[in-house]
Amino acid sequence: MWDPAAYLRYDDERGRPFHDLVARVPAGRPRAVVDLGCGPGTLTATLTARWPGARIAGLDSSAEMIDQAVALGAPVDFAVGDVRDWRPAPDVDVVVSNAVLQWVPGHRELLARWAAGLPAGAWLAVQVPGNFDAPSHRALRSVAGAGPWAAELTPLLRETPVDDAVGYAALLTGAGCAVDAWETTYVHLLPAPTDADHPVLTWMEGTALRPVRAALDAARWADFRTALGARLAAAYPVRSGQVSFPFRRIFVVARTGARAEENP
Repeated sequence: MWDPAAYLRYDDERGRPFHDLVARVPAGRPRAVVDLGCGPGTLTATLTARWPGARIAGLDSSAEMIDQAVALGAPVDFAVGDVRDWRPAPDVDVVVSNAVLQWVPGHRELLARWAAGLPAGAWLAVQVPGNFDAPSHRALRSVAGAGPWAAELTPLLRETPVDDAVGYAALLTGAGCAVDAWETTYVHLLPAPTDADHPVLTWMEGTALRPVRAALDAARWADFRTALGARLAAAYPVRSGQVSFPFRRIFVVARTGARAEENP
């Protein structure tokens, strides 16, 4: 179960990669735009201003997230659904998938299928986190593998669920797309009040810790959270009331039916 409030706790920092991704999509007047894995819909709603003439839709597997999205009242068709089952309609000219595919095993095949199913000249824009070797995730895997919860948690935490920018570029170039791929490391400066939990812990509660929380009862979750919080505090020290939290992101924007040597 996703918690929209926890996810939106750092909405500005989480939103920056979405805006940077969409800024590289030069579609003029797309007929339909789909945001796959739209979450609480706040970012999807901004697409109505970017492409006011398009039909905008958002899809997410979490009913809680879609409830939050619908409550925005934006002119967007929000629906619950699994991105693995989605197929593009003939008028879909832009597909956005922001910080979603890291949750989907075998998503390389899914990307190739989307590229093949979109009309020629359509745009496929994807962003995934690339921080799985960061101290935060190394600490997460270490704590998960060392405690009484190891048998339950270890299968849930993959070390390399995403490719790098070069790998995605090769995949989509091979699918006949013109590709723009890059990586960015954001340095998020997270406030660290003395009377609050470590900010990297609260950040992770909105995303990476979701399957862990779902697998543990309340008592074991409290123990796990305490152990991980101590590791994170050592890895990300508080300085001048804030924590520096580097976060690598991987981006790829592909134009279907284009020659590989073209620039999008």
